[in-house]
Amino acid sequence: MTANRPEPDQIIPLLEQILRQHPAGLSEYELLNQLATKLPFFSSASSDSDGHTESSADMQLFQRHFLLQHCLCKLEQQYQSDRTGHLNISALEIRLSPYLPPCLPETSAQNQVTVETADEAEATNRIREYYLDINNLHNTSQVELDEMLGKFWAALARHDLRDEALQLLDLSDPVDDATIRQRYREKVMQHHPDRGGDSDMAQQLNAAISNLLPKSR
Repeated sequence: MTANRPEPDQIIPLLEQILRQHPAGLSEYELLNQLATKLPFFSSASSDSDGHTESSADMQLFQRHFLLQHCLCKLEQQYQSDRTGHLNISALEIRLSPYLPPCLPETSAQNQVTVETADEAEATNRIREYYLDINNLHNTSQVELDEMLGKFWAALARHDLRDEALQLLDLSDPVDDATIRQRYREKVMQHHPDRGGDSDMAQQLNAAISNLLPKSR
């Protein structure tokens, strides 16, 4: 049986209740499970909210994730507007904490706000705008979803390659390009065949720097 998709005004009060009951925060998975006890749409066992019997599990998961994020972003806007709270929305934690005026010093780690760089703030705003536009939920087709998932897995693979390359240089993120380049040069000198080093290792180092800094050596 198809689970009816709830409206945001049905979801947001439940979100507030759950978040206030968990001041230490929850993961998205935990929050979805909490919502599923009240709204069958958010249960992994529910069928496609639009009644499409051919809808994939990926599409159903996307719809649940999108609607949750849409409501969280609307709730975040509400708290910012009326200054009644601060909602932290991240991949690992969703947490509601008391509003703290910018002019006052932070006295609690729980209320700590991470300072974003300009690029990070721009990326956050783009993500927020995407989820606030409910048309992105209604209009995303299975083909478009498959493309998005393909890009996601490609990006994840690049991230894994970066981690492996950094490990080869005995480095880990966060690290800047200058440090990567300097460590690469040190390692290459150490393992250069002309210095009695390992030619296989030298080739691995060359591949690592090509992945990390493709335009320079």
